[in-house]
Amino acid sequence: MPKILIADDEPDVAAMVAYGVRMMWPDADVVLAQSGTEALRGFSRELPDLVVLDVSLPPPDGFDVLSRIRQISQVPIMMLTVRGATSDKVHAFDLGADDYLTKPFDHLELLARLRALLRRAQTADGAEPVQTISVGGLTLDPVTRQVRVDGRVVPLTATEYRLLEELMRHSGRTLPHQYLLSRVWGPEYGNDLASLRVFIQRLRDKLEDNDESPAYIQTERGIGYRLLAARHTE
Repeated sequence: MPKILIADDEPDVAAMVAYGVRMMWPDADVVLAQSGTEALRGFSRELPDLVVLDVSLPPPDGFDVLSRIRQISQVPIMMLTVRGATSDKVHAFDLGADDYLTKPFDHLELLARLRALLRRAQTADGAEPVQTISVGGLTLDPVTRQVRVDGRVVPLTATEYRLLEELMRHSGRTLPHQYLLSRVWGPEYGNDLASLRVFIQRLRDKLEDNDESPAYIQTERGIGYRLLAARHTE
């Protein structure tokens, strides 16, 4: 059964999330924290399988906690916060968040997303190593989970890596939005086009790809995205 850290300074919210977790996983070990300091201490002590993290925690805030955890662990992290601005979501994803849900939230949606995060983590842990994938100037090593562009290592978050891997495995083919969301995030995310666009843009930025004249990721408007099988250059 999973061990889940819930860090939120609103006791009612933390209790509601904990109740849902225990309904879904009766034997789950739930760890609660009401500040950034407690969250970091609880993480180091308990080594949870999943973290639910509010942004507006007493110092250090949720972004800082996220950043510190990512320095030592790739544990799935769900940001749960009232801060719904796109800039906040992008910042969280840049720091390595796996998901971002704003308050007030639908309880069933939250539980579905937590289920998807744990399922993806378990699938990744049990996956068999496969051969390196190379497309144009891109190289992806599934064993080391390292990505290179023309030999240069490009650091990616776990979600960015999964998205690029899916595109590279089907290079030359247009992958519909819903397909990518289901494969990378899970079937619960089939309509979350905003998150997909954010991550595609983050990949383009890190690959130094121009979306107006792409060398790697091409947008098929209204349909999805395609990784070009051969690099397009000016």
